[in-house]
Amino acid sequence: MFHILKILPDKEALLIDYIKENQEKFYRLAFQYMKNQQDTFDVIQDAIVHSLEKVSSLKNPEYIRTWFYRILVNKCLDHLRVVKRITYTDQIPESCNLPDPSCDRDAVLDLYDAIDKLEPKLKTIVILRFYEDMKLEEISNVTGAHLSTVKARLYKALRLLRVDMQSDALHSIQGSNSF
Repeated sequence: MFHILKILPDKEALLIDYIKENQEKFYRLAFQYMKNQQDTFDVIQDAIVHSLEKVSSLKNPEYIRTWFYRILVNKCLDHLRVVKRITYTDQIPESCNLPDPSCDRDAVLDLYDAIDKLEPKLKTIVILRFYEDMKLEEISNVTGAHLSTVKARLYKALRLLRVDMQSDALHSIQGSNSF
């Protein structure tokens, strides 16, 4: 009698493959918080080490994406709390795709600055939704917030971004009209 063994990849191998396949996404997400390459690499490394140590806590491999993103976002926020500094920069990492190639660089930098001004809970939701293209349900899993809370925070963040971007546009128009 032959026994057919169903070979399932172990969680650690699955995690390693996931990390290898998504390293650019992790860099893009972490850079949104850290604003410099060295800190970005540091928090990604911390997240990877932590996830490898805690891979046994991953209950369902289907949720590896939200599980790892939660670790990475928390490592970014922890690092910012420890360092207690935010450095604004005009550097846009090459791995970050600009929203539209025809967009002007100043407008993109203004958007990044406006996002940086958001409180961390709002910023996280905007980054995960629009830069990482996550569904609201996934964001709810990553942040540990209820879906309705995620929606409310997203709408609040978009409202604040709209006001900030409109005021920046108004200031630039007024500045260009001065003689």
